[in-house]
Amino acid sequence: MNAIHDNEYGRRLSRLQQTIRNLQADACIISTSVNQFYLLGHIFDGYIYLLPDGEPLLFVKRPAGITGGRVNYIRKPEQLPELLSQSRIELPQRVLVECDSISYSAISRLQSALGMPELINVSGEIRRIRSIKSEYELEQLRRSADIHAAVYRQIPHIYREGMTDIQFQIELEREMRLAGSAGIFRTFGENMEIFMGSILAGENAQSASPFDFALGGEGLSPLLPIGANGTKLIPGTTLMVDMAGNYTPWMSDMTRTFAIGEVPEIAHRAHRLSIDICNAIAGTARPGTPCADLYALAEEMVKKNGLADFFMGTKQQAKFVGHGIGLEINEPPVLAPRSKELLECGMTIAVEPKFVLPAIGAVGIENSYIVQQNGLEKITRYEEELTSLS
Repeated sequence: MNAIHDNEYGRRLSRLQQTIRNLQADACIISTSVNQFYLLGHIFDGYIYLLPDGEPLLFVKRPAGITGGRVNYIRKPEQLPELLSQSRIELPQRVLVECDSISYSAISRLQSALGMPELINVSGEIRRIRSIKSEYELEQLRRSADIHAAVYRQIPHIYREGMTDIQFQIELEREMRLAGSAGIFRTFGENMEIFMGSILAGENAQSASPFDFALGGEGLSPLLPIGANGTKLIPGTTLMVDMAGNYTPWMSDMTRTFAIGEVPEIAHRAHRLSIDICNAIAGTARPGTPCADLYALAEEMVKKNGLADFFMGTKQQAKFVGHGIGLEINEPPVLAPRSKELLECGMTIAVEPKFVLPAIGAVGIENSYIVQQNGLEKITRYEEELTSLS
């Protein structure tokens, strides 16, 4: 591991250890893949056991081959007390765990194995820590965004007259994988399942989904009710492309919309408003800006233009206009009316003011930005206008 990575992981572990001390806990136990990767740079089945100071202990079930003086192989959590005792570490009385991401049975078994300590949920705090990116992480995001844009430039060459949305998506997914896509759309929380991103064509954009994304779509099956559903790409409708920018572990997020032939003037007007909202937010946002104010700005512009009935959906309207991005596509902060969060330097956000127009489809854009001291740096650099594919 080179010096850059040593510094990165040391900084991240130190920030979490400061949280342990702030909450007057004895230890923090990490078992989710995304947080293991964030703290150590690799994923395993087992636990990172982090004390308020010092190097972490690893209790590994699989894979074989992880080595080091602080690595212990286990079959079950009930082995932890004996191994901690061998390292002269007392059983904890207060433990931070990822309560938002681990099953109740897994948490209960871990608590029982450790002698029933008090458990404190650390999920929100570690997500807050992850929301402030280092320069190394920001470079990863910029790199992903550059590849993301390069893949989107293939869209006019992918399109063929008479295609369905799913046929188009399959061809775009191929370009994504060839460009280095990891093939996973990592999300946080319940009701957040999706496959590599979303394609919405024509009337399917009005279909509500049970999943907590900005827009829905019927999907191909009740098993995964979101996104493309086999809709034919016909003149007079739109094609919205919101596919994952997972070309590095830190994900960019970008949406672009295309017209199939000529579309009604309202589609152009709503799409132009989406661009204007992104520009207005980018021109307003600074470290310290309340996220709720940015939502209010977007909402005011939508109402002024008489398009509130179509903003962020029709049958089901999402109540946010942006969100943080990083190792997961939905990180803090959230640009929503009730948000108490303030922008901070080093945060990365996606802004996505979108409209759904009955009988036409979805329009609008989404850009990824880095919060810098003097404003927002746009990293998704690709044509934003409503472009015809015919």
